[in-house]
Amino acid sequence: MTSETTQPDLASLSFEEALKQLETIVRELEQGNVPLERSIEMYERGATLRSHCNSLLKAAEAKVEKIQLGQDGQAAGTADLDPES
Repeated sequence: MTSETTQPDLASLSFEEALKQLETIVRELEQGNVPLERSIEMYERGATLRSHCNSLLKAAEAKVEKIQLGQDGQAAGTADLDPES
């Protein structure tokens, strides 16, 4: 049984699901009761999950908009969070 058949496809994981898997891996590795080969597999999966979470966070950040206030203090529109000039 390989990790490919037991692990869900990374692209289908939500941020929360990936983070939960990553936290489980970290907890198990910190306990130190995992054989070396399995530790390496878990570490590799953890690195992949971390990268996936980072990508999802960056995508979410790109969607965030800041509210522009008019002179009267009311919302007057939105602008990109980090506009590129």
